[in-house]
Amino acid sequence: RATEQTLREDYKTKLAKAVSLELLKKQREQIQQYVIQLEKQLPSKAEMAALLSDINQAGVGRSLQFELFRPGQVIVREYYAELPIAIRVTGKYDDMGAFAADIANLSRIVTLNDIAIAAGEKNSATLTMDATARTFRYLDADEIEAQRNAMKEQPK
Repeated sequence: RATEQTLREDYKTKLAKAVSLELLKKQREQIQQYVIQLEKQLPSKAEMAALLSDINQAGVGRSLQFELFRPGQVIVREYYAELPIAIRVTGKYDDMGAFAADIANLSRIVTLNDIAIAAGEKNSATLTMDATARTFRYLDADEIEAQRNAMKEQPK
């Protein structure tokens, strides 16, 4: 009698899993499509120079003066690399806001972090904005393999 009860409960559990399997497969497919879509927004190594130019053009197009535009050290993560870019621009407040909007509307993923806005020179209507623009690129297969090997070699 106890065995029959155990088998019934085991059957119910497996039936519930089987029913939800199709839903889980659909969700997995949707997530994979979303990841592919996001990866398309990550530039490759070859596209990074063009993206840096796009960031510069976004500022120049808004009449901002670049006082600093310094790409930093690439930070390699598990599946992507992050490139911080120190920037300092001077210009009008509205132009800085439009620049930030233009950066947000780029076809590639770029974020503005650590934003600090200060008054410009005395008797001037300009402001100075210091920020770190961060852009991301996906790692190619060789870089992913090298990253995995480096992770394996690290002492635990």
